[in-house]
Amino acid sequence: MQTIAMEDIKTRLRADLAEVLWQDLIPHSKRDAVIVVSPTLDLVSVGVAIAEDNTALVQLWIQQSLVYKPTPAQLSDWNAHVNTVFCTLIVQPFVLVRAPEALA
Repeated sequence: MQTIAMEDIKTRLRADLAEVLWQDLIPHSKRDAVIVVSPTLDLVSVGVAIAEDNTALVQLWIQQSLVYKPTPAQLSDWNAHVNTVFCTLIVQPFVLVRAPEALA
């Protein structure tokens, strides 16, 4: 039963993946809701772990610096390039983002 629920969450989150300009993410950044996901992780898998409150796995990713809040330097760079496109996934209350390689 739990596998079916996880697949349902995965399907919904996969459908919610979007490419968004940084300028549209700034309000989320200001409310400290942006979470950066390393390119080595699948954005949907991270979203599923957060949605299912898999604290152990999320904590492991945080400890390995694979999931983290953007640094002030990153925010400054992104704010200077507001038309840069980010791959995003909303998992309330967070917005998971994958920064383009040039701005990572």
